[in-house]
Amino acid sequence: MVETKLAGTAAGAQHPDTGPGMLGRWGAFMAGHTRAVIGVWLLMLIALGAAAPSVFTSLAGAGWQTNGSESVRARELAQQHFGGNSSAAVQVVIHSDTATIGDPAMARVIDEVGAVFAGDDRIGQVIAPQPGFTISPDAHTGIVIAGANASTDDMVKAVDEHKDALTALTGDGIEVYPTGASALWSDFNAANHDAMIKAEMFSWPVTLAIMVLAFGSMVAAGLPLLLTLAGLVASAGGLVLLNQITPISVWAMNFAMMFALALGIDYALFLVARFRDALARTGDPRAAVAETMDTAGKAVLLSGLTVLVSLLAVLIVPAPAVRTMAVGIMLAVVFVLAATLTLLPAALGALGGKVNAAALPFARRQQHRSPVFARWGQILHKHPWPFAAVALAILIGLAAPVLGLKTAMPSIQVVPADAPVRQGYELIQQQMGPGAPGMLSIITAAADAETTANTARTSTGILMLTPPQPAADGSDLVMMAAMPAVDPSAPEMAAILDRLRADLPENVLVGGAAAENLDLQQALDDYLPIVVSIILVLGFVLLLIALQAPLIAALGTGVSLLSTAAAFGVAKLIFQDGHGAGLLGFTPQGFLDGWGPVFFFAMIFAIAMDYTVFLLATAKEHYERTGDPHAAHLDGLAHSGRVIFAAAAVMVAVFFAFALADPLPPKEMGIILGVAVLLDALLVRLVLLPVILRLTGRAAWWTPAWLARILPRISFAHH
Repeated sequence: MVETKLAGTAAGAQHPDTGPGMLGRWGAFMAGHTRAVIGVWLLMLIALGAAAPSVFTSLAGAGWQTNGSESVRARELAQQHFGGNSSAAVQVVIHSDTATIGDPAMARVIDEVGAVFAGDDRIGQVIAPQPGFTISPDAHTGIVIAGANASTDDMVKAVDEHKDALTALTGDGIEVYPTGASALWSDFNAANHDAMIKAEMFSWPVTLAIMVLAFGSMVAAGLPLLLTLAGLVASAGGLVLLNQITPISVWAMNFAMMFALALGIDYALFLVARFRDALARTGDPRAAVAETMDTAGKAVLLSGLTVLVSLLAVLIVPAPAVRTMAVGIMLAVVFVLAATLTLLPAALGALGGKVNAAALPFARRQQHRSPVFARWGQILHKHPWPFAAVALAILIGLAAPVLGLKTAMPSIQVVPADAPVRQGYELIQQQMGPGAPGMLSIITAAADAETTANTARTSTGILMLTPPQPAADGSDLVMMAAMPAVDPSAPEMAAILDRLRADLPENVLVGGAAAENLDLQQALDDYLPIVVSIILVLGFVLLLIALQAPLIAALGTGVSLLSTAAAFGVAKLIFQDGHGAGLLGFTPQGFLDGWGPVFFFAMIFAIAMDYTVFLLATAKEHYERTGDPHAAHLDGLAHSGRVIFAAAAVMVAVFFAFALADPLPPKEMGIILGVAVLLDALLVRLVLLPVILRLTGRAAWWTPAWLARILPRISFAHH
């Protein structure tokens, strides 16, 4: 009786539609107008492709700040009133083992440093080394400060242009190193760019090999790569144009490249596999495209929307770099999705049976319904509890370390040891103390200078305070610099900053590069639960709309969260605790980079929901046709298992390629995302979710009558 009631409320089981749906008609239209569709894409790629080559040189290099924070306000005042002596200023370290700052040779190099910056409007006041402030006690090291007269992004570009000329001044026993926050981002962006390009070049042939094995045909395997290439070119050009409106972080393109490759192949795999199956049955390319778009196309569209919704949540974080990274990925997803829903059906319609051309002798053409995954589904059907218990035990065991996860903004170790910025940084520490590279700037009214200075000197953790410096423009402000007792990235730095701010009056601003990092970290920590909550709620709502079934939508969202937690647990073991650091070739910082939890959570959850949609949409399609939950469970896995497995293999190859990078952040990104996809595909999509469908039966697809009246009618069956 209960089963009858459940069956009666199963979405779409009793009232199938007739004829192709809207996406099916759209696909048939694309297939019938191949030349026009390809022509439009060629024109767009030519237009956007003209801008694409400049993507890495035109995009912004900084933006790692919390808009409106105390440290950012302090930097803005420093640039406005103190000749640009802010956290964005370029610090040029000059050192000699034999000469001192007062010697003619050192004085000549100091003048030459000033000459390098002469005529650059982005540079404010150039301040020579000052005793007691920027000259070491033994006078063998001095720091020239080139003030910032432009945005942080423009200051990074200024370092890009001048750092070769500055380092070329090294000679005759005198060493010259540009350092400071702007130089740090300049050197790191360069190292990161090289690492990303190498990883992409390594991943493409591996990806092609996996695709050939999955399809057994060079033509079918090449389609996803061509689709992805179109998405990459379009998104690169789009980012360059968007950068003309608002600064876009160069990291946006790095992530966009990776996501375009991974998702583009995912979507194309799903559609091409379905098209080959439909073509084998119908023999009509246009009808096969219509069926493909009506079923797999619908799942791809919903998957893409889920990815976009997950990344939308990141935009609430008030940090330009984090926001624009999300924008970069979203732009790539939009172009890849557009190509998947227009260019791919047009190409499939034109190719028809030729999609199976250039088949390899050792790889036979496989049926869409995989006998291997059908047998696997039967095994799960007969023994659901043991497999569920093992999968849950592994995931929970790997997720447990996440409770001890620590985060912080990247330290100087993210750049190579031979980078000028790191050499200058370490030289300052050797000559002036561990906290010297992280000087805190204190800005207050001139009338309060003495009181502020006395309070700052006695604040715990402050070793030295420079005399108050009057404003260069004559305003009623003074600035002093406080040297902390610890390295800027040390865990104790946060307590020193908090204590200093608490000790000083409310109208006093404390800034500096270290303060900006800590303010950003605090904002990321504060926004993390909000971002996670938004992503979970919106992910559930989208699944509910897609599947029309609240139970399986809730369970699908829940297991995606489990695999995400397991990935971060592994990240804690590797990057915080250092397990496997020697094998992977990095020195652990003792924490995960601060932007990782917010940003990686959105990315991992988006990918996890991607596979959830593929599997559950296929199962729903078979349930709509048969009304039999057993058939839905088995056929859903049999028809989507190979595609999920192949897509996961491609993603793992793409992401793990970034683990070979030298800089730490790309390595973190590659390993965390690669582990997440591996765990999600093997333990969640191919074990836990099918077991859940087996155990919940008809209840998985039940919809309350009141909810069915509210939700839009979506069917995955092609009638």
